[in-house]
Amino acid sequence: LTGVLDDCLCDIESIDDFNTFKIFPKIQKLQERDYFRYYKVNLKRPCPFWADDGHCSIKDCHVEPCPESKIPVGIKAGSSNKYSKAANNSKELEDCEQANKLGAVNSTLSNQSKEAFIDWARYDDSQDHFCELDDERSPDAQYVDLLLNPERYTGYKGPSAWRVWNSIYEENCFKPRSVYRPLNPLAPSRGGSVCLFSWTGLCLEKRVFYKLISGLHASINLHLCANYLLEETWGKPRWGPNVKEFTRRFDPVETKGEGPRRLKNLYFLYLIELRALSKVAPYFERSVVDLYTGNGHEDAESKALLLDIFRDTKSFHMHFDEKSMFAGDKKGAKSLKEEFRLHFKNISRIMDCVGCDKCRLWGKLQTQGLGTALKILFSEKEIQSLPENSPSKGFQLTRQEIVALVNAFGR
Repeated sequence: LTGVLDDCLCDIESIDDFNTFKIFPKIQKLQERDYFRYYKVNLKRPCPFWADDGHCSIKDCHVEPCPESKIPVGIKAGSSNKYSKAANNSKELEDCEQANKLGAVNSTLSNQSKEAFIDWARYDDSQDHFCELDDERSPDAQYVDLLLNPERYTGYKGPSAWRVWNSIYEENCFKPRSVYRPLNPLAPSRGGSVCLFSWTGLCLEKRVFYKLISGLHASINLHLCANYLLEETWGKPRWGPNVKEFTRRFDPVETKGEGPRRLKNLYFLYLIELRALSKVAPYFERSVVDLYTGNGHEDAESKALLLDIFRDTKSFHMHFDEKSMFAGDKKGAKSLKEEFRLHFKNISRIMDCVGCDKCRLWGKLQTQGLGTALKILFSEKEIQSLPENSPSKGFQLTRQEIVALVNAFGR
């Protein structure tokens, strides 16, 4: 791939150089640190769209949850919105105060009203989310060590996997009028016809949405091609790059010209998440944010490395400019932004339909990472007006969102 990306003032060679020499070595180090390697996820949520038909029984699909004893004490004990040691130590006091307050209010409330209040709070909290979030308090939510459960090709494929991606593209994506995609593996072979690619009638926002989903798809497919189960002899699997599989998914001839476009969309996704990292820097530059695990030395090093990455992201001069999005008349822009958010939220729910646990884990994590990036890009004013020494009411990231953002960008 060479040349300039559509909808950006950026060329592929510049991104390659910047990523290879500046970002990639640092982000790789960051992902290995305790704060970013443990991700809490519920892999047992039922598929909300169809009966679960294709649960993968291949052993490489299995995800090994982390035993409680291995989780750093600060991560295990800390509330999802609290990062600093002081915030975690004051938790008991706050819980006590909150219990008193709730006790005073509860005596005058019916159970139905209490449930309504909880629902309202949850609704208010979800208004700026682009993702359906797992309930971390669910007994089915478990910590997973991402380093011990790497994203790679497990053998999960066929109708079940095809249906997930088809649902994402057909039902949830603003897409070009015609675009070549593999046919349904369930249908009788008809031979794929060449489709002409046309952006007719799609505004910038809808083009961006489609490119993000296509870029996410390309990213996941690339990881599977790069870390493929090549052979399993005497129970010893050998993983490595599968060039034939890469060619099948991305070669211009094999994909009727679509492959290089998919790869360009991956670069576009990179730029969007890079932009989000540079925009969210002020949130983390505050002293109140500690990346707390309970190990003071490690926490300080993790934060220093994260801030170093932020400095690099700001030094890159060819960012995607999100200000050109949703810039029409206020009413139309607001409704388009809401449509954008709800489409993406639906896509995050479809990840609960993935039949392979390992694929579901990485699908959920990368979708949440991209959803967090979008939340950041649409919260610029709130981030700029954050108080220095106290938690923010206007803009907040949970630990889950932070871990997902960094790991998704790392992928």
